[in-house]
Amino acid sequence: MSSTATDVVRLLTVKGETLAVAESLTGGLVAADLTSVPGASKVFLGSVTAYATELKHELLGVDTTLLAARGAVDPQVAVQMAAGVRKALGADWGIATTGVAGPEPQDGQAVGTVFVAVDGPDEVDSGSAGGGKVEALRLNGDRAEIRRESVRSVLALLLKELAGEQTGNERAQDTERNGGF
Repeated sequence: MSSTATDVVRLLTVKGETLAVAESLTGGLVAADLTSVPGASKVFLGSVTAYATELKHELLGVDTTLLAARGAVDPQVAVQMAAGVRKALGADWGIATTGVAGPEPQDGQAVGTVFVAVDGPDEVDSGSAGGGKVEALRLNGDRAEIRRESVRSVLALLLKELAGEQTGNERAQDTERNGGF
């Protein structure tokens, strides 16, 4: 269990919000990291590992025209995966990973090309950016390292979005109320 996963579960618990995960290259590692945190069942609804390109459309609603034109390793695919899993599982937040862990390039993209995305509630009054956000990564290392860093990056992106909804003082007070959880 990573400290980032612990922080994500803690903030979601404090906020009373839920999370769903869509994974491709990480093959379930994001879900595994989250579910290793005690209390994750309060906030983690589930995940879809859509490794095959056609499943990204069938299960997550990613646009077939986009997939045909750009392939599965694309920033808009990541955003649509996050939005699709959020909708499919009825979560407040959806996160997604898609990319190339290697050993060979895919869809014209080099090994280490990864896109991570988050889709969250679009509440004007909350100060949240809401909607979809994506980060492009160019990672080095072997297959395992690329996958591990993809997990860390998508959870860090979500944590940044979650933390942006509260001031530091509110987070400290929530942590104290929850026994330092």
